[in-house]
Amino acid sequence: MKPTIAGCPGPRERLGAAVFARVAGPDGPRNRARIHDTPGPRWFGPEQPVRRVHGDASMFIGGLSALLLQSLHPLAMAAVSAHSGFRGDPWGRLQRTSTFLATTTYGTADQAQQACDQVRAVHERVRGETDRGEAYHASDPHLLCWVHVAEVDSFLRAHQRYGARPLTDAECDGYVENTARVAVALGVPDPPRNRAELTERLLAYRPELEATPQARDTARFLLLNPPLPLAARLPYGALAANAVSLLPRWASQELRLPRLAAVDTLCVRPLGSALTSMIRWALAPAPRPANA
Repeated sequence: MKPTIAGCPGPRERLGAAVFARVAGPDGPRNRARIHDTPGPRWFGPEQPVRRVHGDASMFIGGLSALLLQSLHPLAMAAVSAHSGFRGDPWGRLQRTSTFLATTTYGTADQAQQACDQVRAVHERVRGETDRGEAYHASDPHLLCWVHVAEVDSFLRAHQRYGARPLTDAECDGYVENTARVAVALGVPDPPRNRAELTERLLAYRPELEATPQARDTARFLLLNPPLPLAARLPYGALAANAVSLLPRWASQELRLPRLAAVDTLCVRPLGSALTSMIRWALAPAPRPANA
């Protein structure tokens, strides 16, 4: 990489700053310093798999895929549609989610617990009825568990396909175990503790899942109409295609999202690998000068 003129950021720095600003928001630098620089015990040490997964660029694909998968529970979708404001402020929601993940993964134990307590307080206020008259409450442990397992499965799938260093089988179990600690703090009494239990729990939810009109409308918004400048639409399109490719086949069929095996193999996945490599390169710490 060519050296940059002193005080003038190069293309890597500009791209990294733009991506970080979009994901972390205006308070990103301050939150990053608070999370990483505050001394104290952590829920997860540097050797834990959750740190490797949540710190990898594959999370960009896994996060979008998780939103699509989570939308298939009618009660969860109704709660998001009525209370999250994601259409009016989708980047704000992304920034709050990324800050929560960073805090619980890398922050002190006190910071992580406080973040979970704040989310639980919000969930306690989120309640209502679906269009069919079914009651929902965001603090319902069964509903919370669905959101958790859909997220963890999506993040893990993404990391194993696009991550810089995929996990071993034992590390996959370790990742699920790590995330269970956060789930319990959020109000899930019995989250899965290994990959086999995660798969079993996902299958147990299948009879409850369907793509409501709200879910399909949300998928169209996320995949086809993101609030992005024209220059960002092409890379986002590659990210969106890979998020769909990452879904279980039954989930993409339920959402009526087209997938062709040959296109997935020859085009979509290579684009996903290239995109995550580019993001990983842009967000990597700048090399220190030789005379530093």
